[in-house]
Amino acid sequence: MWLLLLLLLSILILVYRWYRQSKILENLSDKYVLITGCDSGFGNLAAKQLDRRGLRVLATCMTEKGAEELKKEASSRLQTVILDITDSQRVKSVAEWVSSIVGDKGLWGLVNNAAFGFGLGPNEWQTKEDFAKTLNVNVLGTIDVTLNLLPLIRKAHGRIVNVASIAGRLSIVGGGYCISKFGVEAFSDSLRREMCNFGVKVSIIEPGAFRTSMALYEPHFKHLERLWNNLPPEIKKSYGEQYYQQSVKALQSLCGSAVPKLHMVTNCMEHALTAVYPWTRYAPGWDAKLFYIPVSYLPTVLSDYILSLSAPKVAGKA
Repeated sequence: MWLLLLLLLSILILVYRWYRQSKILENLSDKYVLITGCDSGFGNLAAKQLDRRGLRVLATCMTEKGAEELKKEASSRLQTVILDITDSQRVKSVAEWVSSIVGDKGLWGLVNNAAFGFGLGPNEWQTKEDFAKTLNVNVLGTIDVTLNLLPLIRKAHGRIVNVASIAGRLSIVGGGYCISKFGVEAFSDSLRREMCNFGVKVSIIEPGAFRTSMALYEPHFKHLERLWNNLPPEIKKSYGEQYYQQSVKALQSLCGSAVPKLHMVTNCMEHALTAVYPWTRYAPGWDAKLFYIPVSYLPTVLSDYILSLSAPKVAGKA
Protein backbone atom coordinates (compact mmCIF):
# COMPACT_ATOMS: atom_id res chain seq x y z
CA MET A 1 0.00 0.00 0.00
CA TRP A 2 2.71 2.47 1.04
CA LEU A 3 4.84 1.51 -1.94
CA LEU A 4 1.92 2.19 -4.29
CA LEU A 5 1.28 5.60 -2.71
CA LEU A 6 4.97 6.44 -2.98
CA LEU A 7 4.98 5.43 -6.66
CA LEU A 8 1.90 7.55 -7.39
CA LEU A 9 3.41 10.51 -5.56
CA SER A 10 6.63 10.15 -7.55
CA ILE A 11 4.70 10.08 -10.82
CA LEU A 12 2.70 13.17 -9.83
CA ILE A 13 5.89 15.04 -8.95
CA LEU A 14 7.49 14.10 -12.28
CA VAL A 15 4.38 15.15 -14.24
CA TYR A 16 4.19 18.45 -12.37
CA ARG A 17 7.90 19.05 -12.92
CA TRP A 18 7.56 18.32 -16.64
CA TYR A 19 4.53 20.63 -16.96
CA ARG A 20 6.21 23.45 -15.07
CA GLN A 21 9.42 23.24 -17.10
CA SER A 22 7.52 23.06 -20.42
CA LYS A 23 5.97 26.52 -20.04
CA ILE A 24 7.65 28.94 -22.47
CA LEU A 25 7.62 32.73 -22.48
CA GLU A 26 5.66 34.72 -25.05
CA ASN A 27 6.89 37.57 -27.27
CA LEU A 28 10.36 36.10 -27.77
CA SER A 29 10.85 38.22 -30.90
CA ASP A 30 11.06 41.34 -28.71
CA LYS A 31 13.98 40.01 -26.65
CA TYR A 32 17.69 40.66 -27.17
CA VAL A 33 20.28 38.04 -26.22
CA LEU A 34 24.06 38.41 -26.26
CA ILE A 35 26.21 35.29 -26.60
CA THR A 36 30.00 35.29 -26.26
CA GLY A 37 32.36 32.96 -28.13
CA CYS A 38 30.32 32.40 -31.29
CA ASP A 39 33.09 31.56 -33.77
CA SER A 40 32.45 27.83 -33.30
CA GLY A 41 31.15 25.20 -30.92
CA PHE A 42 28.32 25.83 -28.47
CA GLY A 43 28.22 29.59 -29.05
CA ASN A 44 27.98 29.29 -32.81
CA LEU A 45 25.21 26.70 -32.68
CA ALA A 46 23.33 28.59 -29.94
CA ALA A 47 23.40 31.82 -31.94
CA LYS A 48 21.84 30.12 -34.96
CA GLN A 49 19.36 28.14 -32.84
CA LEU A 50 18.10 31.18 -30.93
CA ASP A 51 17.99 33.21 -34.14
CA ARG A 52 15.67 30.57 -35.61
CA ARG A 53 13.47 30.89 -32.51
CA GLY A 54 13.01 34.55 -33.38
CA LEU A 55 15.14 36.12 -30.66
CA ARG A 56 17.33 39.09 -31.53
CA VAL A 57 20.81 37.63 -31.20
CA LEU A 58 23.92 39.71 -30.60
CA ALA A 59 26.87 37.39 -31.15
CA THR A 60 30.45 38.14 -30.14
CA CYS A 61 33.27 36.51 -32.08
CA MET A 62 37.05 36.52 -31.71
CA THR A 63 37.69 36.82 -35.46
CA GLU A 64 36.22 38.62 -38.46
CA LYS A 65 36.14 35.29 -40.29
CA GLY A 66 34.05 33.71 -37.55
CA ALA A 67 31.63 36.64 -37.58
CA GLU A 68 31.24 36.57 -41.38
CA GLU A 69 30.66 32.80 -41.46
CA LEU A 70 28.01 33.06 -38.75
CA LYS A 71 26.13 35.86 -40.49
CA LYS A 72 25.96 33.78 -43.67
CA GLU A 73 24.04 31.06 -41.79
CA ALA A 74 21.67 33.30 -39.85
CA SER A 75 18.85 35.75 -40.53
CA SER A 76 19.32 39.48 -40.95
CA ARG A 77 18.24 39.96 -37.32
CA LEU A 78 21.49 38.50 -35.99
CA GLN A 79 24.26 41.02 -35.40
CA THR A 80 27.92 40.30 -34.66
CA VAL A 81 30.72 42.14 -32.93
CA ILE A 82 34.40 41.32 -32.37
CA LEU A 83 35.29 40.77 -28.72
CA ASP A 84 38.19 39.38 -26.73
CA ILE A 85 36.67 39.12 -23.26
CA THR A 86 40.07 39.62 -21.60
CA ASP A 87 40.26 43.15 -23.08
CA SER A 88 38.41 45.34 -20.56
CA GLN A 89 38.32 48.40 -22.82
CA ARG A 90 36.80 46.35 -25.61
CA VAL A 91 34.27 44.86 -23.18
CA LYS A 92 33.18 48.40 -22.22
CA SER A 93 32.88 49.38 -25.88
CA VAL A 94 30.74 46.32 -26.64
CA ALA A 95 28.52 47.10 -23.65
CA GLU A 96 27.96 50.60 -25.08
CA TRP A 97 27.21 49.06 -28.48
CA VAL A 98 24.64 46.73 -26.90
CA SER A 99 23.05 49.63 -25.01
CA SER A 100 22.65 51.62 -28.24
CA ILE A 101 20.84 48.67 -29.82
CA VAL A 102 18.54 47.49 -27.03
CA GLY A 103 17.57 50.95 -25.75
CA ASP A 104 14.87 51.00 -23.10
CA LYS A 105 14.05 47.33 -23.65
CA GLY A 106 17.24 46.30 -21.91
CA LEU A 107 19.11 43.07 -22.54
CA TRP A 108 16.97 40.00 -21.92
CA GLY A 109 19.71 37.39 -21.98
CA LEU A 110 23.46 37.01 -21.58
CA VAL A 111 25.13 33.69 -22.36
CA ASN A 112 28.70 33.63 -21.04
CA ASN A 113 30.02 30.90 -23.32
CA ALA A 114 33.52 32.10 -24.35
CA ALA A 115 36.22 30.01 -22.67
CA PHE A 116 39.79 28.73 -22.87
CA GLY A 117 40.31 25.02 -22.21
CA PHE A 118 43.90 24.07 -23.07
CA GLY A 119 45.61 24.29 -19.68
CA LEU A 120 45.25 20.67 -18.59
CA GLY A 121 48.11 18.92 -16.82
CA PRO A 122 49.66 18.24 -13.41
CA ASN A 123 49.74 21.33 -11.19
CA GLU A 124 53.44 21.04 -10.31
CA TRP A 125 54.42 21.07 -13.97
CA GLN A 126 52.85 24.49 -14.55
CA THR A 127 53.69 28.12 -13.77
CA LYS A 128 51.60 30.99 -12.51
CA GLU A 129 51.37 32.24 -16.09
CA ASP A 130 49.84 28.93 -17.25
CA PHE A 131 47.12 29.27 -14.63
CA ALA A 132 46.62 33.00 -15.29
CA LYS A 133 45.90 32.53 -19.00
CA THR A 134 42.96 30.24 -18.26
CA LEU A 135 41.65 32.21 -15.28
CA ASN A 136 41.78 35.52 -17.19
CA VAL A 137 39.41 34.17 -19.83
CA ASN A 138 37.13 31.79 -17.96
CA VAL A 139 36.69 33.70 -14.71
CA LEU A 140 37.78 37.34 -14.98
CA GLY A 141 36.56 37.71 -18.57
CA THR A 142 33.19 36.23 -17.69
CA ILE A 143 32.88 38.51 -14.66
CA ASP A 144 33.92 41.60 -16.65
CA VAL A 145 31.35 40.98 -19.39
CA THR A 146 28.61 40.31 -16.83
CA LEU A 147 29.28 43.40 -14.71
CA ASN A 148 29.34 45.69 -17.73
CA LEU A 149 26.02 44.35 -19.03
CA LEU A 150 24.28 43.90 -15.69
CA PRO A 151 22.44 47.27 -15.71
CA LEU A 152 20.90 46.39 -19.08
CA ILE A 153 19.92 42.91 -17.84
CA ARG A 154 18.33 44.33 -14.68
CA LYS A 155 16.36 46.76 -16.81
CA ALA A 156 14.84 43.83 -18.73
CA HIS A 157 14.47 41.61 -15.61
CA GLY A 158 16.30 39.13 -17.78
CA ARG A 159 18.47 36.03 -17.66
CA ILE A 160 22.16 35.22 -17.23
CA VAL A 161 23.41 31.83 -18.41
CA ASN A 162 26.95 30.91 -17.39
CA VAL A 163 28.62 27.93 -19.05
CA ALA A 164 30.65 26.12 -16.39
CA SER A 165 31.50 22.41 -16.67
CA ILE A 166 31.31 19.15 -14.80
CA ALA A 167 34.93 20.09 -14.06
CA GLY A 168 33.44 22.88 -11.95
CA ARG A 169 31.79 20.28 -9.73
CA LEU A 170 34.55 17.65 -9.69
CA SER A 171 38.20 18.57 -10.13
CA ILE A 172 39.31 15.87 -12.57
CA VAL A 173 42.67 17.25 -13.71
CA GLY A 174 45.30 19.77 -12.66
CA GLY A 175 45.87 23.18 -14.20
CA GLY A 176 43.68 26.26 -14.41
CA TYR A 177 40.64 24.82 -16.18
CA CYS A 178 38.91 23.12 -13.24
CA ILE A 179 39.82 26.01 -10.95
CA SER A 180 38.29 28.46 -13.41
CA LYS A 181 35.06 26.49 -13.71
CA PHE A 182 34.75 26.25 -9.92
CA GLY A 183 35.13 30.05 -10.02
CA VAL A 184 32.30 30.35 -12.54
CA GLU A 185 30.11 28.25 -10.25
CA ALA A 186 30.91 30.41 -7.21
CA PHE A 187 30.33 33.67 -9.12
CA SER A 188 27.04 32.35 -10.48
CA ASP A 189 25.80 31.27 -7.04
CA SER A 190 26.46 34.63 -5.39
CA LEU A 191 25.12 36.53 -8.41
CA ARG A 192 21.93 34.43 -8.47
CA ARG A 193 21.14 35.34 -4.85
CA GLU A 194 21.84 39.03 -5.44
CA MET A 195 19.88 39.26 -8.68
CA CYS A 196 16.72 37.53 -7.43
CA ASN A 197 15.85 40.87 -5.80
CA PHE A 198 15.69 42.42 -9.28
CA GLY A 199 13.77 39.63 -11.01
CA VAL A 200 16.89 38.40 -12.82
CA LYS A 201 17.46 34.64 -13.03
CA VAL A 202 20.92 33.06 -13.22
CA SER A 203 21.42 29.56 -14.62
CA ILE A 204 24.56 27.42 -14.75
CA ILE A 205 25.26 24.87 -17.48
CA GLU A 206 27.65 22.05 -16.55
CA PRO A 207 28.37 20.07 -19.75
CA GLY A 208 30.24 16.80 -19.89
CA ALA A 209 32.72 16.15 -22.71
CA PHE A 210 31.48 17.42 -26.09
CA ARG A 211 33.24 17.57 -29.44
CA THR A 212 34.04 21.26 -29.72
CA SER A 213 37.39 22.85 -30.59
CA MET A 214 38.35 22.37 -26.95
CA ALA A 215 38.17 18.61 -27.43
CA LEU A 216 40.85 18.62 -30.15
CA TYR A 217 43.67 16.37 -29.02
CA GLU A 218 46.62 18.11 -30.71
CA PRO A 219 46.54 21.44 -28.77
CA HIS A 220 46.20 19.54 -25.48
CA PHE A 221 49.11 17.27 -26.39
CA LYS A 222 51.37 20.17 -27.38
CA HIS A 223 50.65 21.91 -24.07
CA LEU A 224 51.42 18.77 -22.07
CA GLU A 225 54.54 18.08 -24.12
CA ARG A 226 55.80 21.63 -23.50
CA LEU A 227 55.22 21.26 -19.77
CA TRP A 228 57.09 17.95 -19.66
CA ASN A 229 60.03 19.18 -21.73
CA ASN A 230 60.44 22.29 -19.56
CA LEU A 231 60.52 20.42 -16.24
CA PRO A 232 63.70 20.43 -14.13
CA PRO A 233 65.47 17.02 -14.18
CA GLU A 234 64.65 16.36 -10.50
CA ILE A 235 60.90 16.77 -11.03
CA LYS A 236 61.02 14.68 -14.22
CA LYS A 237 62.75 11.90 -12.34
CA SER A 238 60.20 12.04 -9.49
CA TYR A 239 57.26 11.56 -11.87
CA GLY A 240 58.95 9.33 -14.42
CA GLU A 241 58.52 8.86 -18.15
CA GLN A 242 55.69 6.39 -17.51
CA TYR A 243 53.64 9.09 -15.77
CA TYR A 244 54.02 11.36 -18.79
CA GLN A 245 53.01 8.62 -21.24
CA GLN A 246 50.00 7.72 -19.10
CA SER A 247 49.02 11.41 -19.00
CA VAL A 248 49.15 11.51 -22.81
CA LYS A 249 46.90 8.43 -23.01
CA ALA A 250 44.48 9.99 -20.50
CA LEU A 251 44.23 13.06 -22.75
CA GLN A 252 43.58 10.86 -25.78
CA SER A 253 40.84 9.06 -23.88
CA LEU A 254 39.23 12.30 -22.70
CA CYS A 255 39.22 13.85 -26.17
CA GLY A 256 38.10 10.59 -27.76
CA SER A 257 35.11 10.27 -25.43
CA ALA A 258 33.71 13.68 -26.44
CA VAL A 259 30.28 13.37 -28.05
CA PRO A 260 29.23 15.36 -31.15
CA LYS A 261 25.67 16.17 -30.04
CA LEU A 262 26.25 19.85 -29.24
CA HIS A 263 22.52 20.52 -29.31
CA MET A 264 22.27 18.84 -25.90
CA VAL A 265 24.06 21.90 -24.52
CA THR A 266 22.42 24.56 -26.69
CA ASN A 267 18.97 23.17 -25.85
CA CYS A 268 19.81 23.86 -22.21
CA MET A 269 20.84 27.42 -23.12
CA GLU A 270 17.57 27.88 -24.98
CA HIS A 271 15.49 26.57 -22.08
CA ALA A 272 17.32 28.79 -19.59
CA LEU A 273 16.51 31.84 -21.74
CA THR A 274 12.97 31.04 -22.86
CA ALA A 275 11.32 28.98 -20.12
CA VAL A 276 9.00 30.60 -17.62
CA TYR A 277 10.74 28.59 -14.89
CA PRO A 278 14.38 28.00 -15.91
CA TRP A 279 16.48 25.55 -13.93
CA THR A 280 19.28 26.72 -11.69
CA ARG A 281 21.61 24.05 -13.07
CA TYR A 282 21.72 21.97 -16.25
CA ALA A 283 24.02 18.95 -16.72
CA PRO A 284 23.94 17.98 -20.43
CA GLY A 285 25.71 14.77 -21.39
CA TRP A 286 25.31 11.23 -20.07
CA ASP A 287 28.82 11.30 -18.62
CA ALA A 288 27.82 14.32 -16.53
CA LYS A 289 24.51 12.81 -15.40
CA LEU A 290 25.62 9.26 -14.73
CA PHE A 291 29.20 9.65 -13.54
CA TYR A 292 30.68 13.07 -12.77
CA ILE A 293 27.73 14.66 -10.94
CA PRO A 294 26.96 11.54 -8.83
CA VAL A 295 30.65 11.09 -7.95
CA SER A 296 30.82 14.74 -6.90
CA TYR A 297 28.25 13.98 -4.16
CA LEU A 298 30.20 11.04 -2.73
CA PRO A 299 32.35 11.34 0.41
CA THR A 300 35.78 12.64 -0.54
CA VAL A 301 37.53 9.39 0.28
CA LEU A 302 35.32 7.55 -2.24
CA SER A 303 35.50 10.14 -5.01
CA ASP A 304 39.30 10.32 -4.61
CA TYR A 305 39.55 6.55 -4.87
CA ILE A 306 37.36 6.34 -7.97
CA LEU A 307 39.27 9.08 -9.80
CA SER A 308 42.65 7.65 -8.77
CA LEU A 309 41.87 4.31 -10.45
CA SER A 310 42.45 5.82 -13.90
CA ALA A 311 44.98 8.49 -12.89
CA PRO A 312 48.65 8.29 -14.03
CA LYS A 313 51.03 6.63 -11.55
CA VAL A 314 54.36 8.16 -10.49
CA ALA A 315 57.66 6.26 -10.82
CA GLY A 316 58.48 6.08 -7.12
CA LYS A 317 55.28 6.12 -5.11
CA ALA A 318 55.75 7.20 -1.47
